Parts: sequence; C-alpha cells; structure tokens
Amino acid sequence: MPKLLISTSSFDVKSNQILQNLQAQGFEIVLNPYGRKLKEAEVLELLSDDVVGMIAGVEPLTREVLKSTQSLKVISRCGIGTDSVDLNTAAELGIPVHITPSAPVIAVAELTVSLILSVLRRTSEADRALREGIWKPLMGRLLASQVVGILGYGRVGNRVGQLLKTFGAKRIAHDIFCDASLFADTVCIPSLDEFIPSATVITIHIPYNPDNHHLVDRAFINKMQPGSILINTSRGGLVDEQALYEALVSGHLAGAALDVFEEEPYHGLLRTLPQVILTPHMGSYAKEARVQMEEEAAENLLNGLINLGLAKGDRS
Repeated sequence: MPKLLISTSSFDVKSNQILQNLQAQGFEIVLNPYGRKLKEAEVLELLSDDVVGMIAGVEPLTREVLKSTQSLKVISRCGIGTDSVDLNTAAELGIPVHITPSAPVIAVAELTVSLILSVLRRTSEADRALREGIWKPLMGRLLASQVVGILGYGRVGNRVGQLLKTFGAKRIAHDIFCDASLFADTVCIPSLDEFIPSATVITIHIPYNPDNHHLVDRAFINKMQPGSILINTSRGGLVDEQALYEALVSGHLAGAALDVFEEEPYHGLLRTLPQVILTPHMGSYAKEARVQMEEEAAENLLNGLINLGLAKGDRS
C-alpha cells in the first residue's frame, strides 16, 4: 500500500477532504508521532520505501534524507519557505517541491505588527511585572512616530506595510526589486547601507539561504540607530543572535522580538532580557491561516500525484 507522510507537527487529517479521498483510494497516511519539528534521523526513519508523497513541515530534508528513499515522488510544504529542503538534490532526483505562498501572509504580517507594538509599548514587560506584584506603568513609544524599515517587500512585507499605514508610521523598504511602481507610498531604498540607519524599527521579511546567513550581524546592528528595535518573523539563520544579545545588553538597541531562531526550540541568552519578546515560531499559526495552509498543501500533493498517474481526483 502506498504511503503519504505528513511530517509537519500537526495536521487536521479528519477535516481535510482531499486526504480523506486519498485514503479512500488506498493511500495510507503516516503522521508525525512526536508532535514537534522532526530531527534528520527521525525523518529518515519515517521515510520508508513505500512513501510516495509527503506534506512537509520545517524538518531538514537534506541530501541524505532525500537520497535515502527510492519511492518519494512529491513534496508539498505546508508553509512558504524552502530553506529546510535541499532543492538541488530534489531537482536532481526529479522530486517537485510545492509551497503554500499565500496562506501564511496575513497571519505572519499581523503577528509582526503586534510584536512591533508590544516592544514599543512594553506590554510584555508590564505584564510580567504586574504578575510579580509590581504596579508600575512603563513609558513606551508611539508606532505613529516611528520610521519602520521593511527588509524584503514580498507578500508578507507588503502586507506589513499596508497594516502600518493605518497607524501613521512612515514606511521605508529595501528589496532586490526596488521598482517604485510596486511600492505605492512606501519609500524603497536600493542601498542596504542607507536603509539600515534610516529606520527606528527594522522588521525582516526575506527568505533564508546560505548567502544571507547572519545578514543581521554585528556590522549590520552597529549601523542601526541607537535605541531602535529589531523584529524577525522570517527565518532564524538571518540574525546573529549573539550579536543581537550584546547590542541589547549594551543598550545600543532598545528592544527586539523574534518568532524564529537558528536552533529551535530556542534556549539561548535572549530569554534573560526583559526588553525582548520571544515566540515559538508561530507566525502562521492562526486558525484561519492554518486551515488554508493545510488545504493548499493537500491540493498541491494531490495535483502532484495526479501528474504522476498515482492518484485520481478533481483538480478544481
């Protein structure tokens, strides 16, 4: 019996009509038994020779993993990024990799704006103090008074810009495609060296690849305005967390918020700083967005299996 592996840590199979139909066609569905991001050895264990398709999370689909299976024909990422997948090996083996680019956009953008507001108004600090019996209003800053630098103006960055317009914040952006016609009333700055010191808040919305590993390093952070804040809801490898920690301790940066980390789960020094907000990679984890992601991931899987003549179904 052919198998379909769902390696993402959670997935509502019972409510997904496409997966129900695939089960009716004779496919066996194998779920992630750990309820968390899988390690490489665990993916290897689950990818048996009978697995012909998978709905993937953010587990490492390395060359070793992909070369280990002789039967895998389709990968459908439940999410927007592909940095966890060795795309070169997938292409070499003829395994198409699909993503769900539109589903997470609103959820990630809304979390980003909520983190900016929380750092500026120090709501997490105030909440922790109050729970410890300390009644002390904390002086914050207005979002309307900030210059928000959006690093990467794709789907998520664009949506963040739209939301920030409502608050009256000035928006600037840096993107490899700095076409003024695409940026409306957000100012696009082609030079990264000019962009960095122009913002009082920088929020990151670019994909990760080996070439931009630790793009936000000490040199980058030192160019940021004193007292500015950094937000990362994109990918953890983009930020040098040690350099960020040192800048926060020194007071060069006033605060930061991260939803993603180089190593997850995160156990690092940033947890000790009250001016930092940390969330466990939950940018797309809003109920409505998750439902859409799962539906799109299942549809991509189905279409891939149909193209290979392995499944039947309605593409609509």
